[in-house]
Amino acid sequence: MALGRNRRRERTVDYWPGFVDALSTLLLAIMFLLTVFVLAQFILSREISGKDEVLNRLNSQIAELTQLLALEKSGKQDLEDMLASLQTSLAGSESERTRLQQLLDSGAGSADAANDKVGRLNDELVAEKQVSARAMSQIELLNQQIAALRAQIAAVEEALQASEAKDQSSQVRIADLGRRLNVALAQRVQELNRYRSDFFGRLREILSDRENIRIVGDRFVFQSEVLFPVGGAELDDAGRTEMDKLATAVLELAQEIPAEINWALRVDGHTDASPLTGVGRYQDNWELSSARATSVVKYLISKGVPANRLVAAGFGEFQPIAQGETPDVLSQNRRIELKLTER
Repeated sequence: MALGRNRRRERTVDYWPGFVDALSTLLLAIMFLLTVFVLAQFILSREISGKDEVLNRLNSQIAELTQLLALEKSGKQDLEDMLASLQTSLAGSESERTRLQQLLDSGAGSADAANDKVGRLNDELVAEKQVSARAMSQIELLNQQIAALRAQIAAVEEALQASEAKDQSSQVRIADLGRRLNVALAQRVQELNRYRSDFFGRLREILSDRENIRIVGDRFVFQSEVLFPVGGAELDDAGRTEMDKLATAVLELAQEIPAEINWALRVDGHTDASPLTGVGRYQDNWELSSARATSVVKYLISKGVPANRLVAAGFGEFQPIAQGETPDVLSQNRRIELKLTER
């Protein structure tokens, strides 16, 4: 009998140490995953912050180069004006020199004729020689002025060429900075697109799986009947239920998007092409679509969504997504669209 009791003790197995080991391993794995997640968030924040600094620096450099280019163009215009003025002065001086040379030649001819008539024209000869001497003096002075003007023109042309070369270099630098800025902006757009994709994925998960709530392009679309009564702009009970889910998704997303990304959730109201009677609260579809978009925005604000991250817009019936006048087409065009975009 004692032997039987010993055998029963040997068959009893203690599972508690194995369970403790498994639980410890699971806790270590969870702590490791949390550490990796926190580290990834920190690296992502640092990377986005660095990109913003690069973007701001590129914008500053482009502004400075644009100002320098404007100054270069102004200086270039001044040089061109100076060159035109000097060329005009040069042409006038050369014309005056030609006139004086002709006068001198005429005076020399008169002097030769006077030598053949010695005794009759002594007074006229003296006068002609005086005119010739003055003309020679003026021609010499004009030659000096013309030489000085040509030297100034050469200097201005050289400065103009240097200005054009500098202008071309500035244009090349601006083009390069513009290319780099476009690359940086494209990266920002890609980041926002990633968050937009996450946002749409969460909306798919938390909103009701209904045919009248769908994604069209980069927008999440609610049919108006889901949110509002016919002809009204106040959310009904079903609409408030759907907007509660939407507010939850927006608040979760707001915690993950870095503060450097200036995002906004745009709420667009659309109606069908059926005109309103004008006797109700809203005179036309412009007022109705705007009131519905504003109603959604105000409700989201009441649920804690920051007001500076929301935009309301009304488009009336002027941006339909379906053509025709059948009841199904009209229903598709009566809608609220949500778009995650930059401000």
